[in-house]
Amino acid sequence: MREAVTDTTNRQGRDDFTWLINDFVARVHGVSHALILSSDGLSLTSSDSVSTVEGEQLAAIASGMLSLARNSAALFDKGTCEQIIVRLSSGYLLFMGIDAGAGLAVLTDADCDMKVVAYEMTQFVQHAGHALTPQTRADLRRVLSGRQL
Repeated sequence: MREAVTDTTNRQGRDDFTWLINDFVARVHGVSHALILSSDGLSLTSSDSVSTVEGEQLAAIASGMLSLARNSAALFDKGTCEQIIVRLSSGYLLFMGIDAGAGLAVLTDADCDMKVVAYEMTQFVQHAGHALTPQTRADLRRVLSGRQL
């Protein structure tokens, strides 16, 4: 009986974060993909526009970039990494840490308003970060790994 309750809770937590990510993509002009990742490079949840393979690869890339930026900031005593922006020929890839254990990755079109995207990412991180506890991250990992499906 306890496992059934846990399974439902795990799925509900993932569904809530998937809804938040899909809402972010739908609401913010120019954003085409978004993903929440763990610091160890696992995709915790993503917008419907991100395939499973893309999500796995993007999570690994974002985790590496965030780790490099955080370590660079620490090495030179420049505080913390707030955001990483990668300019692509037809868009932008943005990364932002949610906390030490998670991050947000966003892919945009070239015509997006970067100020609006950065603001919305900051708002998302501040609001979602409170709900993305270590237990929630562990639950999302279990759901994604298929151990609790």
